[in-house]
Amino acid sequence: MEPTTERERWLTGGVGAIGVASLLSDAGHEIPTSLLPSFLTSTLGAPAAALGLIEGVSDAASGVAKLAGGAIADDPARRGPTAVGGYTVTAVLSSMVGLATNAVQVAFLRAGAWTARGVRGPSRNAILADVVPAAAYGRAYGFERAMDNLGAIAGPLLALLLVSLTSVRTAIVLSIVPGLFAALAMLYAARRVVRPHARVRARLRLRIRPVLRGELGRLLLAVGAFELGNLAATLMILRATELLEPSRGEDAAVSIGIALYVSYNLAATLASVPAGHLGDRRDATWPLGLGVAAFLIAYVALAATGPSIALLGAAFVLAGIGIGAVETAEHHAIATRAPEDVRGSAFGLLAAMQSLGNFAASGVAGLLWSIWSPAAAFGWAAAWMAISLGVLATARARTPATGS
Repeated sequence: MEPTTERERWLTGGVGAIGVASLLSDAGHEIPTSLLPSFLTSTLGAPAAALGLIEGVSDAASGVAKLAGGAIADDPARRGPTAVGGYTVTAVLSSMVGLATNAVQVAFLRAGAWTARGVRGPSRNAILADVVPAAAYGRAYGFERAMDNLGAIAGPLLALLLVSLTSVRTAIVLSIVPGLFAALAMLYAARRVVRPHARVRARLRLRIRPVLRGELGRLLLAVGAFELGNLAATLMILRATELLEPSRGEDAAVSIGIALYVSYNLAATLASVPAGHLGDRRDATWPLGLGVAAFLIAYVALAATGPSIALLGAAFVLAGIGIGAVETAEHHAIATRAPEDVRGSAFGLLAAMQSLGNFAASGVAGLLWSIWSPAAAFGWAAAWMAISLGVLATARARTPATGS
């Protein structure tokens, strides 16, 4: 009886709906994402450089939109419409890429979709805190992250299936179906929020100073250090393929690299809910510290290892466990430590830190890779993980842990 009661206490209808929305939305926009390289170069005849430019502009737009979304999410009355609208616009614009006739159209559609995706994030995360008891924040955010990672696995597989049955264009257009179902799931979740009154403020503003005060500000320093070392997973795949190609050939190395990436996403999916459970029982800093430590070990291994599939696999799995634990803990920490009236701003600031930090981390690592070596790139990332652990330990020493 106890396990059932515990399950029902945190896995509410709202939490389940948000998890489903994350799974379907991620699966939906991963279809055009996985097909975009071939669509641009083969179907539209655009140069390979166009892909990098489009993705760079889209990521930048998403980062700015997350800050704006944080200001909107401070108002409880705006969270539902913003989240539902963001999911809907993301689905529509992503699918319209399949109708594009040139790279410029793709760029506008992709940037628009990623802007909507950025705006909706803080509202979704704030709504999740509204539909679950505070004592279960860790498990709720862990569940949402697990479903999101599961969508990242399902999306490319669904793309392969659709391409085998139709065409690349049609597959991209059909990505609207899971995207719109995600919007419906988000609408259901938003309607589960019960408030005594919902009054819209006249002015929107991002409130950073209250977020950075006290315990949460010290914790965000550790998060910032982590994000400055959080490399794009594509660099891990490149490291694996470069190590394996001399002995196994290009095709086999690429296949193994993709399999390792699947193991990374699978590990992230499986680690998210246990990490959230640990955070609920102890404190969000516990899974955060364990996740950062897992990344530290993984990056040291990637810097030092040779063409060993076993060691590469261990590094990918450790990094997957790390991202599942850290992302869950970051959201859990915001929900428990940010004042309720600036919770949206806090989620927006966190999302912007993630986007800009990842951009800086991968950019610097790419330069180090080109100028010196891959080992230098992963060594740099590992150093930031060590700094994050040091800052986190200092924060814990200065402020007693507060349970959920």
